[in-house]
This record gives sequence, C-alpha cells and structure tokens, in this order.
Amino acid sequence: MEHIEIATPRRCCCVDVTSRVQAALARQGVESGAALICSLHTTAGVTLNENADPDVMEDVLAALARLVPRQGSYRHAEGNSDAHLKTCLVGVSVTLPVEAGRLVLGRWQGIYLCEFDGPRARRLLVQTLRA
Repeated sequence: MEHIEIATPRRCCCVDVTSRVQAALARQGVESGAALICSLHTTAGVTLNENADPDVMEDVLAALARLVPRQGSYRHAEGNSDAHLKTCLVGVSVTLPVEAGRLVLGRWQGIYLCEFDGPRARRLLVQTLRA
C-alpha cells in the first residue's frame, strides 16, 4: 500500500494521476492482480475517463456544476456542500486490473483525482491485490 500526495491548483479541477499510480505499482512490484485507487477525502473523488482531450474533464466539471451548483439551499454550514455531493456522484475509488506490472487501461483512459473543494493537499491510496 502506498499514498500519493497531490496538490490541487483550484477549487474544482481534475488532475491526471495515471503516471503516479503506475509508478506506485512499479514500486510495489505487483506483476498481476488489481489496483485499488482511493481518495481519502469527502470532497475529492476518483474517476476513470479520457485522457487524450482535456476538454472531456472540463465538460465533466461543467456538467457537475450544473447538476450541483455551489450555492443552494444546503443544510451543511461549511460552504462546501456541493463538493460533498459531487464526490458522492463521482465516487471515491476505482479498481483496475494489473498485468505484467502495468495498469490495464483502454487506449484513451486515464485516472483522475477530481477536486471539488480546493486548492488543497490531497492523498490517494494505492493498494495492490495480487493474483
């Protein structure tokens, strides 16, 4: 198990962490199995999506902003209720196969930390499950 530290630059953003997760797997020496990538936060999620065109993740953020606006009739008093709800929608983890020491990803897929209440220092957990 390993933690990856990520400094997010804005309140809402998606940070491609694919290479950092792959590096963590290499350090763990897993040849075959699965990798669990999990956000340790209630206002930052993890997702898998296209990493060839950065507009895709900008579209995801824009759609989430329309679905869950920053201002609303929320009962939570910290001012970040939208971030908690967006994290619920995105989810906090992905599990991916590992083969020959590498993540098994589709041609255009990448792993993203989705920040909804930044900028902040965030941590991802990378836990390997050996086959």
